[in-house]
Amino acid sequence: MNRIAALIFVALLAGCTPPANKSETGEPRNAAENRARVHTELGAAYYGVGQMSVAVQELKEAISADPGYGPAHSQLGLVYMTLKEDALAQQSFERALRIDPNDSSANNNYGLFLCQRKREKEAMKYFAAALKNPLYATPENAYTNAGICSRLQGDDVKAEEWLRKALALQPNQSQALYQLADIAFKRDELIPARTLLNRHMRVTTPSADALWLGARIEQRLGNRTAMSSYGVQLNNRYPGAAQTKAFNEGRF
Repeated sequence: MNRIAALIFVALLAGCTPPANKSETGEPRNAAENRARVHTELGAAYYGVGQMSVAVQELKEAISADPGYGPAHSQLGLVYMTLKEDALAQQSFERALRIDPNDSSANNNYGLFLCQRKREKEAMKYFAAALKNPLYATPENAYTNAGICSRLQGDDVKAEEWLRKALALQPNQSQALYQLADIAFKRDELIPARTLLNRHMRVTTPSADALWLGARIEQRLGNRTAMSSYGVQLNNRYPGAAQTKAFNEGRF
């Protein structure tokens, strides 16, 4: 919430930009784009804390300020994707990419949407497009998403290549660490799986999937104390989860 408060403060300063070219709304391009940027950042912040209706409002304000501001459309696509408003999400992503086909974040976001909707082959094209841009600030995200998408296609070998590229750029990329741990576990490479999962746990709050993976690794290694510790965490953090039920029933 401190992030949101800071962005609200920035919004008060957004009008102090010298005029430039006109936007579609007829306002000076820099002033309009500044307001769109600030509302987009606010929308992203509200999205990050799960306040979806406020996020939508902020992003619509951004688009109203500058309809040609691509990041607002891309972020709105993420919100609609989370709300499972698929037609609106796709419309928003496609609008962002019409504005700027080389926008790496928009390509990555659209790829993520397609992958989650079981359109993996299409998704991979957008991850590749995101990674073509040498100025992309977070290529590890696209590498990680490409790895996850490859796994959904049943190709763990290719997935591992993508995920290791993500870790080469960002050693603490939490999803890449988890996915590689899961791949290692499925190959019965238990010590590497444990090492990768421990790294994952150090950089993020563990999900039910991560705790369940940890329990299965330790069960297979014969470490009952560590296995029980994962069980306690599952029951405390995720009492109603399917993973917790599987642990309690001994379905390893």
